[in-house]
Amino acid sequence: WLDGAAGQGASVSETVWRAMRVTLKLFASLGQYLPTHADRNEATVEVPEGITIRELLDLHSVPREACHLVLLNGLFQPPACRAEVKLKQGDAVAVWPPVAGG
Repeated sequence: WLDGAAGQGASVSETVWRAMRVTLKLFASLGQYLPTHADRNEATVEVPEGITIRELLDLHSVPREACHLVLLNGLFQPPACRAEVKLKQGDAVAVWPPVAGG
């Protein structure tokens, strides 16, 4: 996330955050967690470089238990991977809550 490592003599105030843009798509009841500038169910958001899927969702206060189906650029991301997979510039993360019915 940071341009310049904390252990290399740079203080936090001297460290520069490197940002990138990703698309966040939240469906059904999760739409309430999108930023106010969202268009329908998606928003382009600026995030720190190297952020993970879990960190992106936490940043937007999306409850982890509500993230049933998560796709990164159309590919399923199992819960165990969401804290490890780092996003890149231009990525799209789409999330659906659990659904009930029959």
